[in-house]
Parts: sequence; structure tokens; C-alpha cells
Amino acid sequence: MAEKSFKYVIVGGGVSAGYAAREFAKQGLKPGELAVISKEAVAPYERPALSKAYLFPESPARLPGFHVCVGSGGERLLPEWYKEKGIELILKTEIVKADLAAKILISAAGETFKYQILVIATGSSVIRLTDFGVQGADAKNIFYLREIDDADKLIEAFKAKKNGKAVIVGGGYIGLELGAVLEMNNFDVSMVYPEPWCMPRLFTSGIAAFYEGYYKNKGIKIIKGTVAVGFTSDSNGEVKEVKLKDGRVLEADIVVVGVGGRPLTTLFKGQVEEEKGGIKTDAFFKTSVTGVYAVGDVATFPLKLYNELRRVEHVDHARKSAEQAVKAIKASEEGKTIEEYDYLPYFYSRSFNLSWQFYGDNVGDSVLFGDNNPESPNPKFGSYWIKDGKVVGAFLESGSPEENKAIAKVARVQPPVENLDLLTKEGLSFAAKI
Repeated sequence: MAEKSFKYVIVGGGVSAGYAAREFAKQGLKPGELAVISKEAVAPYERPALSKAYLFPESPARLPGFHVCVGSGGERLLPEWYKEKGIELILKTEIVKADLAAKILISAAGETFKYQILVIATGSSVIRLTDFGVQGADAKNIFYLREIDDADKLIEAFKAKKNGKAVIVGGGYIGLELGAVLEMNNFDVSMVYPEPWCMPRLFTSGIAAFYEGYYKNKGIKIIKGTVAVGFTSDSNGEVKEVKLKDGRVLEADIVVVGVGGRPLTTLFKGQVEEEKGGIKTDAFFKTSVTGVYAVGDVATFPLKLYNELRRVEHVDHARKSAEQAVKAIKASEEGKTIEEYDYLPYFYSRSFNLSWQFYGDNVGDSVLFGDNNPESPNPKFGSYWIKDGKVVGAFLESGSPEENKAIAKVARVQPPVENLDLLTKEGLSFAAKI
């Protein structure tokens, strides 16, 4: 088959790929120098929309509305934009082999792509219940959400199973966001997760109690401390029941599974240094192989603020790491240097009328402040995390843009604090003083 050669290749077609392409164009590109190779059928888009506005029953988001880079207030890069910039957007093309020593990528269709510099932006894949051999997990109408195709299948099921029963397996990001969306679409929703509270990797029990209470008030049933161990299906092969480890059986017309993701690094195994489940990079996202960079979910990079190597799965880092890598590539070509990546971890979510933001690190002691009563007409509350006498993390529900900026500053500056009771009393006003 045909062989194509490029100076730069971005492998992957998600958020990182789109932001990297924009940065290349900004820094200066000759036509035909850059290719973006994606297994998806559409140009890079803002993935967070899939679990939110894309699934809304009224005025849902649709492409081309949420192509990158609208999620961060930037211009929208339509397929035409790539053409205008002389960037080759190679869609519906899955790379199945990478030879980093020979600088060659091979697609499922047998095409060969040569490059001088490679940006690995392959992102994550979802963890599937079939991976663990869960009985009946291959039944129809058991859904996962990662790509736009997945979301389209869900929308079809919403129509086919109108006003039916939905079971969500998992109490993390996808679980909470999809729980809200399914309720908005008039489904009778149950959520099942093994942990003692939702979003346990980030939320304290105090934070989680609010969201669980709020969801219960919306009619969502929450079943904690157990897992799905099997599914039964009808004569059409469609799921009809979810069997739980504690013996309960839940009726289901639709099941949505959100139990985490895995970074897509298999192509590069044994060819590049790995750490903490990802590809190890420096502060410029350079890997152990010359001319190869890794960004977004797959990169394990030095988090300067905490002086440790971390892998971060979030859209904000996907955007910023991509821009940093491209700046570093261009700087090294020109014999210049750029600042090291100095990332402040940031996570957010929106569901129903709620919207929270978190900055920093959720380690050490924590305090809860404000009104976290799920019955409140206008709940507004937050948390600080305190380690070694300093505030290292901050969370806020229903903050204004100014208040969210203030808690971000707290997490970045890490102000000292002596009295936790006083900090609880001060709440948001503590952040406003920093």
C-alpha cells in the first residue's frame, strides 16, 4: 500500500490532537508537514460534551458546534480549517503498529506513515465489564461512553426505550454525569457502585453526601457497597436485569457502565520508558525516545508543584500538555528554550443545575464550609485540604468565576493555616484574602 511521509505526525484524534494542531499552526507550518491520524470519523472535538449537552433532551449539542477549541473559549476548528492550514487530517484510520526506531506507523488497512517527530495523543480506552468476564456483559443495550459513536448509540437507545429503567454501573465522573442526563431524559435511574460514597478518588464523604442527597431528591436510587456480577437478557439478546453481588436484582432497559479508563499505550510497549501506567516524559513532554513526545492521558510527567511524577486524566491537562509539547518541539528546532510545564491540577463537572471546580491536591486533613444541604434552594459549599500546615487543595460548588479563580489561587499559593475551625468559619472569605 501507499506510503506517506510527514515531518510531524500526531497519532490520536481527541482533545490533545486538536489543541496540538492549533499550536503547530500558530507556531508556523508549511503545507503537508503535519498529519493528524485518528480512528474516529470526525475532526477533533471537545470530548466532555458527550456526557453532558450532547445527551440533553432539549437543544442538545451537535457537531460542528463543539469541535476544538471552543471548550476553552478558542476558535472552532472545522475540517476545512485543517485543509486551509495544509494539515492532513487522516480519519477512520487506526494505527495498529508503531516502530519508533524506524519512525514508522502502520494502519489496520496496511498503510505506512513515516515521520520525523511523533506526538502520541492516543488518550484512553474505557474499561469494559467483558474484560473481567462478567456474565452476560456482552448483552445489547449495555453502553460505554468514550467517543461520539458511543453517544449516538445511547441516543438511539433513549428513543427505543423511552421512559424505561436505566442502571448506571459506577459512581465516578461518567456515573454522576450520565445519572443526571438519564433522569433528564425521563428514565427511572439506579446507580450502583462498590465504594462507600461517590467520586471517592476526589470527594470526601462530606462532599459526596450532598451530591448523593441531591440525586436522591431527583428520584435517582443509589445503591452502594456492591457491584454488578451478571446480566440477564431477553430473547432478542437485550439486557433486562442486572444481578448484584449482594443478591439484589435490578430491572434494566439500558445499562451504562463507567468504571474508569486505561491509557492507550500498547502500541509503544517495550519501545519507550513507562511509569505509573503511562509513558514517562520530561517537563516538555519528551519521552525516552528522541523525537517522540507524549501528551494528555498517556503522559506521566513531572508535576512541579508537588515535585513528583503524575499521570492526569482530564481535559484541561489534555489541552495544556499538547500546547506545551508543540512549543517545545518548535523551540528545540530554533535552538531556544521554554519554561517547564508547571501544572495546577484542575477538575470540574456539571450536572443538573450544579457545577463544581477543584484545584490542587486532595491530601491531608479536610474541612467543609458553606451550605451543603441538598434540600437548599441555592446550595453553595466547598472544602479545603490541609497538609503540613498549608492549604494544598480547594473545592467549590456553585462558585462564581471570581470565586473559582480565588480557590485556584489558594491551591497554587498554598497559604499557611493554623486553626482549622477558623478556616471552616471563614470559608470562601479565606480564599478572597489570598
